[in-house]
This record gives sequence, C-alpha cells and structure tokens, in this order.
Amino acid sequence: SELDRFLGEATAAAQMDHPNIISVFEIEKDAEAPFVVLEFASGGALNDRIDGTPFAAEKAAQLILTLAEAIHAAHEKGIVHRDLKPGNVVFTGNDEVKITDFGLAKRSNDDSGMTKTGRVVGTPSYMPPEQIGIGNETIGPTADIYALGAILYELLTGRPPFRGESSMETLMQVLEQQPVAPRMLAPQLDHDLETIVLKCLEKDIHRRYESAE
Repeated sequence: SELDRFLGEATAAAQMDHPNIISVFEIEKDAEAPFVVLEFASGGALNDRIDGTPFAAEKAAQLILTLAEAIHAAHEKGIVHRDLKPGNVVFTGNDEVKITDFGLAKRSNDDSGMTKTGRVVGTPSYMPPEQIGIGNETIGPTADIYALGAILYELLTGRPPFRGESSMETLMQVLEQQPVAPRMLAPQLDHDLETIVLKCLEKDIHRRYESAE
C-alpha cells in the first residue's frame, strides 16, 4: 500500500547517516495520519536545474562522484535505492547535494523487480534492463550504478540515454538499444569520461562497475 511504501522509505532512510543522504528526524507510525519529519532541502531538485544544456564536465563528474559515495554508503548497509533520478537528487540552501526518496528502496537480497501485481517499478529513463522484470537477474547495487550513469549521461549531453514518446517506448529502448555515444552529442567530451558513462550503462550487470565505490 502507499502507507507501507511511505513507512518503508522512512525506515530505509533513517538507517543511513550520511551527509549526502536526506536525514530522517522522526517517524510517527501510529498517528491518525502517520508522518515523517525530514531534513528540509530548500535548494530544489536536480531536475529543476536540467534544461537540455549540458553541464560543464568537471561539475557533472564532481556531482556524480558525491552521489556515488553516498549511494555506496547505502549499499554498505544493504539498501538499494532503485529509483535514482534527477528528481530524487536535491540541494540544501547552501547547495549541498542530497539523495532522497527511498520509496522503492529494498534490501539487496530481495531480488523482485516488480510489485506483487506485476507492475514495473522505477523511472524508465534511469532504469536498468533487469528492473523491467524480464529475466531473473538480481536487482542489486549495480542497478543504482546504472542510474548514476544515466544521470551523468544527461548532465553531459543534455538528454537522458533513453527517452521515447511513451513510457513503454522508453522501456523497449532500454531493453533493446544501445545509447548514443556521449561524444556524438558532446564532441568536446573527454574520452575517459565517456568510457565511465558507457560502463555504467552496460545492459549486462556483470560488465558494469562492481560497486559504487
């Protein structure tokens, strides 16, 4: 239920004490209207700062470095986010970056990619193929590594690696197509940075980085 997801997010986030993960100050489960008190991020979300114009490569790389360190801390506690995207990357008033919305987070030993009704969960442009629920691949830390690569791709090129005219079209692109090489869209991009992006976006989980670290 929505309430279960709400409390699941709060409980998962509360287990993590990291400067780049939104803090949970209080969870009230038994109130008439259960609630969570979260750290306030007044600087808005990353998707508010994305307008189709590529970021400077160094700025983009530094941001993803910070996010990778934070998500590695979550993985160390056995938590996989599963819905990393620009809308779940937020900024404090003094521009510190934080990961929020652990609503789809789960223990990394729980490998179901779908809800009990069979509905795909996640956000298509930032979701790895295994999360679409085809095949028996485990949804583990490498799913978040894929998402970090998808965010970095968008920061560097101005567009996500896959974006169809509908969610289903995007999902099919994720399953069947290779992303356009970033340097085709941003020719000045450093070759090594392109290599990092494409390794994160490998469809085979064993060809991605083994850890966010």
